[in-house]
Amino acid sequence: MELGSSPEELEVKVGIRVEKKALTGWLTTLNSVLFHLAMYLSLACLAGLLIVVVYGVVLRYVFNNAPPYVEQVALLLIIAVAMFGASAGVRDAGHIGLDSLVMALPERAQFWCEFVVYVLTIVFALALFAGGAAMATSTRGSTIPTLGISEAMRYAPILIAGVLITLFSVEHVIALLSGKEVVPSWN
Repeated sequence: MELGSSPEELEVKVGIRVEKKALTGWLTTLNSVLFHLAMYLSLACLAGLLIVVVYGVVLRYVFNNAPPYVEQVALLLIIAVAMFGASAGVRDAGHIGLDSLVMALPERAQFWCEFVVYVLTIVFALALFAGGAAMATSTRGSTIPTLGISEAMRYAPILIAGVLITLFSVEHVIALLSGKEVVPSWN
């Protein structure tokens, strides 16, 4: 390291840090809107979950009158929070990643590692959608007794998340192949 040089200056000198242009186009615009919808829906479901659980706890322990539907509503909201939050995390690359080994690899190997990760994410999202669709189809005739709605409603967030994760991962693959980057939507 040269005396008086910052790490950023050295990175620019050896060519490690390359500023990429932002990916643009209709898919990026659509995904940005879908990301915000998923994020706000996830936040609303999280707030609803808090309200429902507090409501259930107060009624159970203060009034000794637990409503039977609280547990089922909470379960539906937990599924929604997890699925919409996970899909939003894929769009903004906010998921947990252990990339210290990958960062030690040559640039070409880093590219292929990232490419494989996003392709596998697409495969996972399609499997998530297919599995969710199969479960929704097999349970659509049953009802959640305390709510009176179809059991298939449990799988709606899973189906939506499968589509969102696929769209968001395709955007990342396009950005990777074009040498651009997906600009995070949540600032």
